[in-house]
Amino acid sequence: MRIRQLVAALFVLILSVTAGPAVGAFGQAGLLIEDVTLIDGRGKWLIPGLMDMHIHLEGGRGRGGSNETAGVSALHGFLYAWFTSVFDAGNTADFIFDLRRRERAGELIAPRIFATGALVTVPGGHGGGGGSTLVESWPEAIPALDAHIAREPDVVKLTFDEHGWGTRPLIPLLPPALMARVGQYFNEHGIRTTVHISHEFRARQAMAAGINTLAHPIIQGPVSEGFVTLMAATKTPMVSTLTIGEGYSRLVEHPEFLDRPIYRDTWDADRIARLKTDTREAYAARAWTTWMKVMTPVAQENLRQISAGGGVIVLGSDQSAGAQSHRELELMVAGGIPAIEAIRIGTLNAAVFLGRERDMGSVEEGKLADLVLLNADPVANISNAQDIAMVIKGGVVIDRTTLALPVNRR
Repeated sequence: MRIRQLVAALFVLILSVTAGPAVGAFGQAGLLIEDVTLIDGRGKWLIPGLMDMHIHLEGGRGRGGSNETAGVSALHGFLYAWFTSVFDAGNTADFIFDLRRRERAGELIAPRIFATGALVTVPGGHGGGGGSTLVESWPEAIPALDAHIAREPDVVKLTFDEHGWGTRPLIPLLPPALMARVGQYFNEHGIRTTVHISHEFRARQAMAAGINTLAHPIIQGPVSEGFVTLMAATKTPMVSTLTIGEGYSRLVEHPEFLDRPIYRDTWDADRIARLKTDTREAYAARAWTTWMKVMTPVAQENLRQISAGGGVIVLGSDQSAGAQSHRELELMVAGGIPAIEAIRIGTLNAAVFLGRERDMGSVEEGKLADLVLLNADPVANISNAQDIAMVIKGGVVIDRTTLALPVNRR
């Protein structure tokens, strides 16, 4: 359903994250009101649906095979937490594409699912395990790419990272010339591309090769002034993914965050208990935890500079839970990005990442009616984004009490 079809005459305060002025009450906008449900939104805030543009949905890649129950529960957790769209940036193709099919057919209550399916890389490259689309030369790669295209991915993710940083061993790297050929081939078939990178040099190479978006921030060191300018000039979307790195030390040092309502509502008590004990102990013993704690503030500052300089930052958690996606908003704001800009990063900029800004990402006539009504002002405190009164997807109010979540089993 489109925004014009969702005329809520009694919304009296709407926070606009579009480039235009703030929007007033719908009832004062001169729109025709008929065959609608009136929702009294006095004292509340209306925001576009949030979108996480980098998840790996739980349940798809377990050792024992896919676990649909776990995947559906995670999807319900995203919707409960106000994420009306997600992009799965790498998963078992059969698992994620079947869930996408069912969501689009109206058979599954879930956020809008966008997916790459398998990753595209060289043999032995990052993410190059079973099920990946492996390429080594051109034009020999074309049959494999055609098979990938046949699955109708929404965005294709390539990996371009040789590791050798943090505690990671060196691995094979996708040749830039081959990456350019592959990316162009997908674009010629109407499919956008994103790429896993971790430092500025590889990001520059990927952008020069014509890859459309960057799946991660620069985390290996501070960005140069020239790179900030380049990001502003090209408007290449860069996904934030701060939460995955910060999550190790956060669990070790501040496990009490798991007692917050948004976690208790969406994760079983047994899972939270395991995180506080076995997982926390394992993280405390890893050198990776310390490295990521040191480098996360670097990534936060890099994102702040690019955003302030006019670049396009996009919300993505690299996780599989709406609660962790909200943490992404908190980390961006803690890193110096204004709350109003963080909301844009999670809405309109996310639509730009998908190439869907004409249809999604802001409260405008003609766009999909993916919305949330909040009880408190998220600009005053970004954590207020978790104080949710109502979630609306496609003009339909989501009955959060029907979702397969712990909050509804108490």
